[in-house]
Amino acid sequence: MLLNASVPLSVDFHAWEDYLIFTFHILFATCAVPIAGSVVVAISCTRSLRGQNRFIFMLNTSVSDTLTGFSVYYLGLFDVQEGYPSRNGTYYILPSFLGVNVLTFLFAQFDRYFAVCHPFFYNRHVTRAAVIGICAFCWIYTYSIVTAQNLVPISMAAQINAFGVMTLQIIVFVKVLMTIKLYIIARSHLGREAPSSERDNKKESLRIIVFVVISFLALWCPSFINIILRQLTRKGMRFRNEATNLFASMARLNALVTPSVYIWGSPALRQAVWRTVWRRVFSCRRGARFGFHSDDEAASA
Repeated sequence: MLLNASVPLSVDFHAWEDYLIFTFHILFATCAVPIAGSVVVAISCTRSLRGQNRFIFMLNTSVSDTLTGFSVYYLGLFDVQEGYPSRNGTYYILPSFLGVNVLTFLFAQFDRYFAVCHPFFYNRHVTRAAVIGICAFCWIYTYSIVTAQNLVPISMAAQINAFGVMTLQIIVFVKVLMTIKLYIIARSHLGREAPSSERDNKKESLRIIVFVVISFLALWCPSFINIILRQLTRKGMRFRNEATNLFASMARLNALVTPSVYIWGSPALRQAVWRTVWRRVFSCRRGARFGFHSDDEAASA
C-alpha cells in the first residue's frame, strides 16, 4: 500500500498481525509524545525543578523521548529500514535519539553517585551550568558520530558503526555496575543518615535512576544482543523494516516508560506536570463543553 506513490506503508494489511502492528505504533506514538512532552513542559516551567541537577537530566531525556515519539509516526507507519544499505531511511538521525538517552543515563548515574557519596565535592564542582554542558555534550557527540557516518564512504561508515557498537558495549557494562553500586548505596549509605528532606530527595532520586536504568536495559538489551549476533555471526534475527522489528520497538518503548517512571517516582514532578499541563488541558476541555451547552441553551431560549 502506497501513500502519495512514494514511501509505502510499513505493512500490507493482508493479515491480522499487520493491523496489530500498525495500531500499536499509532497508539505508542500518541501516548509517548504527550507524556514525555508534559515532563518537558513541567520542568521547563517550574523554577524549583530547573534548579536541581537531577531534573536537568530528566529534561534532557524527556526531550529525546518526545522526539522519539514523533519519530515513530514515520519509523513505525512507513516502510523504513535503517542500515547499510538503507531503504527510505533517515541516515540514523531518528534512531540516534536512543544514543542520547544512553549517554544521559550514564552521566545521571555518576551525578547521583557523587551527590550521595561525595556531597562536598559535588556541591562545589557539579554546577547547573556543568550539567547543562554535559547534556549538550550528549547531543553533540551522538550526532557528530551520525554526521561522520553520513559523510564517509559506506565501508568506512560500517566501521564507524561497529566502533559505536563496541563503545556501547562498554557503556552498558558500566551502567550495569553503576546500577548495582547505586542500589547498594540506597540500601546502606542513606540508611545511616538522619531523617531529613535532603535524605528523602537523595533516596527518591536514586530510586528513580535505578528503576529507569533497569527498565531501559531490559527493553533495549534484546536489540543490542541481536545487533551483536548479526555483526559477529550473521545469525541474528532480521526484520522486513523498522516497524516489524520487535527488538527496535521494545527499545523505543523507553520513550514511554522513562517519563512515566519519572512522574511516578517524583511527587514534585507529578505535581508540576498536573499544574502546568494536564489541569489546564482538562480545564479547557471542560470549559469548552460547558460553553457549548450554554450556547445551545441560549439558542433554544
